[in-house]
Amino acid sequence: MTRTSFRRWLTAGAVATMAAALVACSGGTEAGNAPSPDATGDPGAGATADTGGSKGVLRLAMNQDIQGWDIGNQPGYMGWPAEAVWDTLFKCDAFNELEPDIAESWEINEDRSGVTAHIREGMEFSDGTPVDSAAVEASFTYIKETSSRAADYASLVIETPDAYTVSLTWDEPQVTLEDKVCAPKITTPALIESGNTNDEPIGSGPYVLDAAKTTRGSVYAFAKNENHWNADHYPYEELLVSVIESETATVSALKTGQLDGARVTAPSVAEVEASGLNTKQYRAQVPRLILSDRTGEKIPALGDVRVRQAINMVFDKETVAQALYLGHAEPTAQVFRPGSRAHIEGLEDPYPFDVEKARELMAEAGYADGFSIELPTMTGQNHETVLPYITQQLAEINITVEQVPLSGANAIGDLLSGTYPVVFWELGNIGDSAMQIYIEATPDGWWNLQHQPNEYVDSRFEQMASADEATSEKLQQEINQYIVDEAWFAPLVYAGGFWAFTDDVQIPTDSFVEGLHPALRDFK
Repeated sequence: MTRTSFRRWLTAGAVATMAAALVACSGGTEAGNAPSPDATGDPGAGATADTGGSKGVLRLAMNQDIQGWDIGNQPGYMGWPAEAVWDTLFKCDAFNELEPDIAESWEINEDRSGVTAHIREGMEFSDGTPVDSAAVEASFTYIKETSSRAADYASLVIETPDAYTVSLTWDEPQVTLEDKVCAPKITTPALIESGNTNDEPIGSGPYVLDAAKTTRGSVYAFAKNENHWNADHYPYEELLVSVIESETATVSALKTGQLDGARVTAPSVAEVEASGLNTKQYRAQVPRLILSDRTGEKIPALGDVRVRQAINMVFDKETVAQALYLGHAEPTAQVFRPGSRAHIEGLEDPYPFDVEKARELMAEAGYADGFSIELPTMTGQNHETVLPYITQQLAEINITVEQVPLSGANAIGDLLSGTYPVVFWELGNIGDSAMQIYIEATPDGWWNLQHQPNEYVDSRFEQMASADEATSEKLQQEINQYIVDEAWFAPLVYAGGFWAFTDDVQIPTDSFVEGLHPALRDFK
């Protein structure tokens, strides 16, 4: 097996799917529902992990409902239901290296244009049909033809020389190859052909949906799949994932023993710790304004770099870190995580807090009188804490903010639709900065909300596909510097949320590629 040496992820908690990039959880209104009562990368890794014996029920909370069971429309952030019911061809570890899952071994093409995977024999889906190359082909084809990530697979050619071998090949080297082969969930050809992919999950994952105990939009129940190839790695006999939009309700459920674990933000840490719960910080976010209309197609003022620079200069990042994030953050001028290839060590903030200078820049650009923007808001995303400050400071340069609440199953789609040229989000800064560049800065990236191309960034990203590690790092830092110079974002602080959990739960590993919370396979 040839394994890539392109080791691009930063920490042990380092986006696989679109909503994998949705990265924040915070206090909201009282809306929402109350909860119901190894990674080595070698073939077979984790199959004999010591779990300390079987456990009972693992009860988690997610702050947004899933939109259904379509394999092409699953979040990575708080995506435990998807992790439960589906396997993938490969797992990607916290550093985006390939690990076994349906594939027990593989070879990556020398030019990184694809991979040949060898499927472990004897696996079955929850309907009793075999997991084979036909299922992998059908699932990747479905993603290629129907999902929001179809562009990632446009040139993909799939070959299945036998029932347990599948070859995935693109027409050119792939910078983000590992993500592309890890992301698709694998289901049965029959389900795909039926057209009922959103109705129920059919997978080969470590758990099976318990429909009798599940209430859509409230709680999702799963029973352990004892026949899973890696069943020993998952100690809990039952998994319950509750949908709770309000952090207040989440904290209450934690304190009263209705949850074993949930993500909370800094203001709740003292309260949950005082109640005897454990906390673990995941500092993998840069709260920022995403100034996506960089050519001024929807808001002409944003097409002037001086306006984007002025927006950066109205925020006192030290105050943000101390007052809004209670000291659990540090100011930053760049959106890439320290230690990642794109991160520029010692980068001096070119836009220090200076409202007068910001006003001068607005006047020079011809926008002294300002303009109006719509900022979408969602519960559970810390908007209640941060947006009042953002609104206040933008008013200093005559930018008027109108908040637009988004809710329901379509909220994420609306957020990413390009309707809003400016978005505030506590966006995860991925350990794999090459992947982050793809997601946030290339035309196909879902967080490049207007999908605007840029010759400087796009040409360097293309070169990264065939570059050695040193050259790739140089190209990534050039892209980072360009993004800073052109003020594509207004980053505030390097921050993150906390995972609160009971003494009965152990989290010895961090496998989630975004570094925001534990993956399902991390719970012991």
